[in-house]
Amino acid sequence: MKEHDLIYDWNAIDYSIEREESNHPHELWFDDETLRDGLQSPSARNPTIEQKIELIDYMERLGVQKVDLGLPGAGPFHVDHIDAMLEHMGDSGYSLRPGCAVRTVVSDIEPLVDLQAKHERQIQASAFLGTSPIRQFAEGWTMDRIISTAEKAVTFAVDNDIPVMFVTEDTTRSKPEEIKEIYSRAIELGADRICVCDTCGHVTPNGVRKLLGFIQDEVIPDSGVNRRDIEVNWHGHQDRGLGVANNLAAYEAGADVIHGTALGVGERAGNAPLDQTLVNLSLMGVIKNDLTALNEYTRKVHEYVEVALPHNYPVFGEDAFETGTGVHASAVIKAMNKGDNWLADRVYSGVPAGDFGLQQVIRIGHMSGRSNIIHWLENNGYEAEDDLVAHMFEVAKSQRKMMLDEEVHSVISEFRGS
Repeated sequence: MKEHDLIYDWNAIDYSIEREESNHPHELWFDDETLRDGLQSPSARNPTIEQKIELIDYMERLGVQKVDLGLPGAGPFHVDHIDAMLEHMGDSGYSLRPGCAVRTVVSDIEPLVDLQAKHERQIQASAFLGTSPIRQFAEGWTMDRIISTAEKAVTFAVDNDIPVMFVTEDTTRSKPEEIKEIYSRAIELGADRICVCDTCGHVTPNGVRKLLGFIQDEVIPDSGVNRRDIEVNWHGHQDRGLGVANNLAAYEAGADVIHGTALGVGERAGNAPLDQTLVNLSLMGVIKNDLTALNEYTRKVHEYVEVALPHNYPVFGEDAFETGTGVHASAVIKAMNKGDNWLADRVYSGVPAGDFGLQQVIRIGHMSGRSNIIHWLENNGYEAEDDLVAHMFEVAKSQRKMMLDEEVHSVISEFRGS
């Protein structure tokens, strides 16, 4: 039987994305915000420069196109780190495109002038400014003040040959007419990239589609430019647990760049997880990136940033491809015994472990069957003798959780010693 006959894919029923590539500046790209927005997490640790450079290496290896290196306006320490990462990227000949977050004030953008000159490459200025009514009310801002602030910053950046991505904070709670006014003015002044933000994690997939439709069908055309001349970025957060779903909706709605962070690290409940976004878009056939190093990357971020990596985290959590349940494990083992890794990876998993540098693992515990035990013994260099299998089965049923490998080895040693 052919592989595609073994899985009936309801996801593909009446589903298609009509993406006219001539309307976009480039194919779908990703912007890794781990080292900037991710580090705003109250629990995050700021990695050393050596660790940041190692994470940059992984981004390049994974085929990520853009990276936010930090906030130069936060002070000399941050500028030094940005400088060192730029030097490493240049020396390594990386394709990864650097950017920095800046407030819409000239003093935040000024360091980029010197950094561009030193490294002889463009550095995107991601200039952010809040636009929602609630933010305006809290800050005591008016739209006139917001427009004036944007004009000064964007003009300075453009005059100094710094590419500008104009970012409206809290776009998903902003009024259409005010979104249109501020983006149109930024585009008129020379910003060729805009970023639509769900800063507070408010929006649902329907809201993403409606908002991006408005941006592309009204805001950009009415600004007097072609859609392909403006790069539309999407930046989401996790407050309602919809970060990945909204990232997928943003792709469907025509976004050019999807933002995210490793393991979803970020303020409050975090940013949209970039790793899960890459996994899903890969499984959907949208991207062809080699993601076999994605597991290593998430574990390095877990270690260096000290962001949690729950056991049940999708794909990269410790439990994601492990099973000790008799019926489930039996099906996986039967597939393994056929010598069919493709089958073993999918018979009880919606994500093929091998695509992401991982593998199925059979464990022993209180819900295990004899097949689990025989498989574990044979794969760990033991002969699956009847008395040993019977003893391990009895021990397994007395456990309150899955046994660690060292615990199984210990039980076997004790059994043989007795």
